[in-house]
Amino acid sequence: MSFFGIFFRGMLMGAADIVPGVSGGTIAFITGIYDTLIDSIRSVDVAFLSKLVKFDVAGAWTHINGGFLLTLFLGIATSIFSLAQVVSWLLENHPVPLWAFFFGLILASAGVLLVQVHRWTAATILNLIVGILVAVFIALSPVMSVDMGLAGVFLAGFLAICAMILPGISGSFILVLLGMYSTVLMAIKSLDVPFILVFILGAGAGLLCFSRLLHWLLHRFHQATMALLTGFLFGSLTAVWPWKRVLAWIEGSHGQLKPAQQLPVSPTDYQIYTGQEPQLWFCVALMIMGFAVVWVIHARWGSTSDK
Repeated sequence: MSFFGIFFRGMLMGAADIVPGVSGGTIAFITGIYDTLIDSIRSVDVAFLSKLVKFDVAGAWTHINGGFLLTLFLGIATSIFSLAQVVSWLLENHPVPLWAFFFGLILASAGVLLVQVHRWTAATILNLIVGILVAVFIALSPVMSVDMGLAGVFLAGFLAICAMILPGISGSFILVLLGMYSTVLMAIKSLDVPFILVFILGAGAGLLCFSRLLHWLLHRFHQATMALLTGFLFGSLTAVWPWKRVLAWIEGSHGQLKPAQQLPVSPTDYQIYTGQEPQLWFCVALMIMGFAVVWVIHARWGSTSDK
């Protein structure tokens, strides 16, 4: 796989990770690098540290597939820092069309994962249902408030990265539920270095812990785990449904009101509750576009044997 191929996948993951409800793990899966990513992260272990202690830098780098990880994370970082302001503006000014596009993207991604489950048994069906229910519960949960200073920032990074590498569970949406999304986005835009470093430390700790569990599940219970991940994706459609009714509000950091809990509604009910045009046909077109984008990406980039 070429430098450009890995970097491009990273940029797609970074773009997805910015939007609440969209998972970078989903992009990693449909572009064919999910197993490589999990295996590479999991390789940061005692053997890796032993090589570093012996000053075997080249061996340590090879052990963790360092070229792959560095290129991928460069792509993710490039996308996050370049698109944070654009996505923030779209979420603020054109949220319904943006959610419609990502609804189509996630629906197609769920289809990609669904065909990876080759043996449907009672266990896999149960895992699919559990995944759907968990994702729907997360999507409909009210926003909490995590205000513990830098410890809260570390915890937010730890939890968000665990969700971020799961197809269907969005790390940025976990930040929304923790009441930390706008704070993190603002820190990225303003380059708040202490905040970003603590957040990265928390994310790194979460990544090292959770990747091991996920690797074990995928290798010991692959079909059941794939069914669970597929359920996460289908359930997460609740979070990115374009038309929502706000059930509760909270005050933001600058005194503005922000949705604390939302419920998906029909386009007609959306217009009744909000007084805003649902832009139905435009949104349907964007859903179809998002759906098509995933299948094009999967067809072109969905194999690690690609260039």
